[in-house]
Amino acid sequence: MNAIIFLIQCPDQKGLVASITSFFAQRQYNILHCQQYTDLQDGQYFMRIKLEDDGQLQREELEQQFTEFATTLGLEWSVRYSDVPYRVALLVTRASHCPYDLLLRQQEGELKCDIPLVIGNHNDLENMAKQFNVPFHHLPISKETKPQQEAQINNLLEKHDIDLVVMARYMQILSEDFVLRHSGHVINIHHGFLPAFQGAKPYHQAYARGVKIIGATAHYATADLDEGPIIEQDVERVMHDNSPEDLVMIGKDIERLVLARAVKAHIEHRIIISGRRTIVFSEGA
Repeated sequence: MNAIIFLIQCPDQKGLVASITSFFAQRQYNILHCQQYTDLQDGQYFMRIKLEDDGQLQREELEQQFTEFATTLGLEWSVRYSDVPYRVALLVTRASHCPYDLLLRQQEGELKCDIPLVIGNHNDLENMAKQFNVPFHHLPISKETKPQQEAQINNLLEKHDIDLVVMARYMQILSEDFVLRHSGHVINIHHGFLPAFQGAKPYHQAYARGVKIIGATAHYATADLDEGPIIEQDVERVMHDNSPEDLVMIGKDIERLVLARAVKAHIEHRIIISGRRTIVFSEGA
């Protein structure tokens, strides 16, 4: 069954659920699932509504009619169609655990997306990409060549119609121009439980502070390093006798899970960005 998924946000007001669901009911759409959340602090309303796509209207006509309807209520919205998979590019450096995990999950059908390319600033993971029959593009970078390298990345993203960029332990800081151009479409995995231990070597920072839990954070990339809206986090307990190297090894498992959950939520159209926060609707609907 093909589905249509709308994400909607607007100032909270009476009658929103009735108005929105009536719009679709009047056009004979079967509503498969509807989730909603009201942020009482900021007076904002959020909805994810999933419809059966059985061809009542051409997609362009549906979007045109919904645009006119949304204007009357001040709705911000986006829509995805389940038969049009997300196209995802992976940015990598040398660490293989996160990109390998994503490629494996995609191959086994857990992540329902296309991954048409892997881009690395080193060529260490070229053989990994070959294992999955995914083209690998080696684009070295230095401080002097950063603008040219990012221009090459942008050309590849455009050529392959990429919807989502995943920094799968890509150990480079993206420029402000790049993240603004792809705002809300670049996910980074930080090997630390943000907002604690930002920047380099967070596990060594955690060891130095003697923490009892370590974690990882998947967030949208923004111009401010490690400050983007958080999508997913998880933690693991550690002991005083765990070395920094132990923390790195434990952390790798957390990073895999957290990044995979974040990517899955994005490609299932379950995330709304609201300022510095995200609203992440539940899985399985």
